[in-house]
Amino acid sequence: MEEHFFQCPYCWESISMLVDISLSKQSYIEDCEVCCNPIQLSISTENSEIIAFEAQNIEQ
Repeated sequence: MEEHFFQCPYCWESISMLVDISLSKQSYIEDCEVCCNPIQLSISTENSEIIAFEAQNIEQ
């Protein structure tokens, strides 16, 4: 697990989350811990490092 920081696409607050770096691709929805809006997360890892991280507003 690795801590990763990003901005919420709704309230723009900085959020931290734990990412399982043993999985090469992940995609799921998680609520913002500040404003509680749902965020679509897409994460790619390689060699136990995060190589791509997207946090998107699901209402786009």
